[in-house]
Amino acid sequence: MRIADVHTHFLDHRLDVPFESASMRFDRRTHLLVEIVCEDGTVGWGECLGPAGPNAAVVQAYASRLIGANPLETEKIWATLYNALRDQGQRGLTVTALSGIDVALWDIKGKVLGQPISVLLGGRFRESVRAYATGSFRRDGVDRVADNAEEAAGHRKAGFHALKIKIGFGVPEDLRVIEAVRDAIGPEMRLMIDGNHGYDPLEAIELGNRAAKYDIDWFEEPVVPEHLAAYREVKARQPIPVAGGETWHTRWGFREPLETRAIDIAQPDLCGCGGFTEMRRIADMAALHGVRLVPHVWGTAVQIAASLQWMAAMVPNPVRRDPIEPILEFDRTHNPFRQAVVTTPIEQENGVVTIPDGPGLGIEVNRDALTEFAPKEAP
Repeated sequence: MRIADVHTHFLDHRLDVPFESASMRFDRRTHLLVEIVCEDGTVGWGECLGPAGPNAAVVQAYASRLIGANPLETEKIWATLYNALRDQGQRGLTVTALSGIDVALWDIKGKVLGQPISVLLGGRFRESVRAYATGSFRRDGVDRVADNAEEAAGHRKAGFHALKIKIGFGVPEDLRVIEAVRDAIGPEMRLMIDGNHGYDPLEAIELGNRAAKYDIDWFEEPVVPEHLAAYREVKARQPIPVAGGETWHTRWGFREPLETRAIDIAQPDLCGCGGFTEMRRIADMAALHGVRLVPHVWGTAVQIAASLQWMAAMVPNPVRRDPIEPILEFDRTHNPFRQAVVTTPIEQENGVVTIPDGPGLGIEVNRDALTEFAPKEAP
């Protein structure tokens, strides 16, 4: 069994109402899917976190090394591709592109063996997970405090047990948003805040100390990801648990944050950190250092399915009768192709998402949607 071809599928939709985090503005949704085709017709699907166009270019740069390879040799392929661009690419696009490829190869492996990826990872500890809603970006032309409170109330009504909101736009305004959201969702619903590295350490420390009274589960990406000393300072000087890692790639990218306890919660993204192959190493490192792992998820139903397969296989704490269960980040911002790319959408019901149990990722891609959402103009 050999790989015959590698395709990339650029998905694009221009938004009527742009939105923004502290570090990025979205006037369109773009994502990249990777399709790997074997000589016998078996197809695997993956997704790359990050900018679709550059990711596509790197995937194609890897393609010549994939043609003719045995797709079941995921470890060998991972090392071959990583080493091919290692001199200039220990992190960033070379790894996000490799992540999409690796996910597609594991999808093939599951289909060939007739098992969900979670079984191949060691076994399914759960058949469903609770989801938390991600949203509350700043939207053009609306009052941010009122808009975020209204959105949060909607997530509560939809059955979510937890919500993550976007901050990083200035301490006074962010505190007004946090207070309004907490009032809208009540005391029982879990609340997380995500700075998208919009603060410097002094601002993050001030925000953390003043926001702690609103019972915040974690403070995500308070400062820029390169400044690990700043992460440690924020963690030490305010009481909210610190989370981060969506932009740290491979085991090498996570080594120092874990060894120096720069974070309380690690957030590797399966489609950005190196795929299933590398996620296993990062998870083992996090467990070794006693750091909780909550995967970051931002993509289409392909990435959601991949993350669910991973979560199915996450090992619970054996010493607790009520183990801390993983929770799925569930993007609620506007994206018309998020679920359209699969024939059976992966949705939540009362805040719970069922984990697909079919071979590989357990999904079937809707090729009509790939055509519908292909770019119609230069992105």
